Order: sequence, then C-alpha cells, then structure tokens
Amino acid sequence: MLEQQLVNALSLGCVYALFALGFTLVFGVLGVINLSHGAIFMIGAYAALEVVTRLSFPLWASLVAAFFIAGGFGLAIDVLVLKPLRKRNAPHLIPMIATIGLAIFFNSASQGVFGAENLRFPGDLVPDRQLHFAGVQISVLEVAIIVLSFALMAALLLVMRKTQLGRALRAIAESPKAAMLLGINVEGLFYLTSFTAAALGGISGVLIALYSNAVFPLMGQPMLHKGIAVIILGGMGDIRGALIGGLFLGFAEVMSVAYIGSTMRDAVAFGLLFIVLLLRPQGMFGKVLERKA
Repeated sequence: MLEQQLVNALSLGCVYALFALGFTLVFGVLGVINLSHGAIFMIGAYAALEVVTRLSFPLWASLVAAFFIAGGFGLAIDVLVLKPLRKRNAPHLIPMIATIGLAIFFNSASQGVFGAENLRFPGDLVPDRQLHFAGVQISVLEVAIIVLSFALMAALLLVMRKTQLGRALRAIAESPKAAMLLGINVEGLFYLTSFTAAALGGISGVLIALYSNAVFPLMGQPMLHKGIAVIILGGMGDIRGALIGGLFLGFAEVMSVAYIGSTMRDAVAFGLLFIVLLLRPQGMFGKVLERKA
C-alpha cells in the first residue's frame, strides 16, 4: 500500500539526507568536494560494529563511537591533506584527486583488516518490534532512524541559522579572507567543519548498516554516488537542498522498487534526478553556485 511505501521511503531518505548534509557542509565552507566521504561512511559503520561485538557496548554507545571516530578521521584528513593544499593555493581539482586516493586507501585497508565478506550486527541489538498505526507497519529501527536523522539535521540547521558559530561559518563560505580580517578563526572552523561533516557521515553509515544488516569495505561507494547526485540536485553547498534532495532520492528508489521492480531502482531514481537538473541545472537551491560563478 502507498502509505507503507511512504514510511519506508522516509526512513531511507533520512539517511541519504544525513550523509549528503556532511558532504555539502564541507563543500559550502571549505569549497572542496571530499570524495573520501564514502569511505568515512564505511569507517563509521565498522567502528560501531567493533564497539558492539568486541566491547559488548549498547547501540547508543556504538553511535557515539562512530560519531567521534569518523569525525576524527575527517579532522585528520583536513589537517594532513587539505590544509597543506590550502596553503599552496592548490586548484580545486587537486583536493578531489587527493581524496579519491584516500578513499581507495581506506577501502583497501578495511578489506585487509576485516575481509571482503559482509559482516552483520548482532540480531538482538535492535528490538525486533513492529509498530502499527493507521494500517501502516513500521519497525522500531525505522522510527529510531527517522527520529535521529531529523534531530541531527534540525540541530545542524539551528546552529547554522541561529548561532554566532553559524554566522561565522556562513561568512567563511562567502569569503575566507574577509572572514579572517573580521577576526574569525578560519582555520579552526575549517577543522570543526571537517570533523562535523565526517561525524555525520559516520552516523549515516551506522544507520544504513543497521537498515540493510550488512557492513562491507565498499559500502561507501554507492552512497558516495548518491551523495554527489543529492547535493547537485539540491544546489551545491546548500543545506536545505541536501535535506530535500536526500528525501527525494529515497522516495524515488522505494517507489520504483514497489511499483516497477528492484532492478530498475537506480535507473528510475537517477533518471528523475537527470530530468530535474535539465529543468533546473543549478539545483533546487542553487543560489550559492550562481553567485560564485
């Protein structure tokens, strides 16, 4: 039934939106398309799995661990790779190539450490309980995914719109040099942005791993492709666009599986994205992209 598919699409779209938020945050503030974001997504999932299986921690602790471990990797990437390139005024293509190399390294390293097979979270980690309302069935896991995703997205939007920190980040997005002249700690906020974006990517990795019940080294690659599509659809660097674009992609995938077939899922979803971008090439909220051009 349609209502059931809408609920399924909402839970999947929330994870896509959360992943894309971190992706677009880095681009909006640092001006970099970080193509290692998919690998960070994978690292967050493995971090949570290790905390649960080896240390017997509860699920909430695994989410906290994924947040800080993935965020730490994002911070290390900024300090060790992106910062030296910023100092040398490297062209925009160079950070993209560097982060592609990092993604390949992380994927290969994880395969060497954990193996190529699918790993799964313990079956009793999440209550296998189904909630029923208005003829719709939704699992406790799906409720948790929707609530957590919207909470994190709302918190990020609130910080960006209503706080001094958000105003400083928007100033950096406009002009890092002008922001520095105003006394803003530009480099420190670059670090904070990289940490936060990677942490959101890590959390989304855990949620997808729980949703699909699979953790494997290359799980971040298809998510990276979808994240790129989402931020282009929403408008490069726009948080609202990442949110709406992620939900759009989730709904397109679920509806295509339900009414057309699973083999056509990506074809239908990306075909719809292609049509939208033909009608509006700058994305739904492409003001930032137009201004920078």
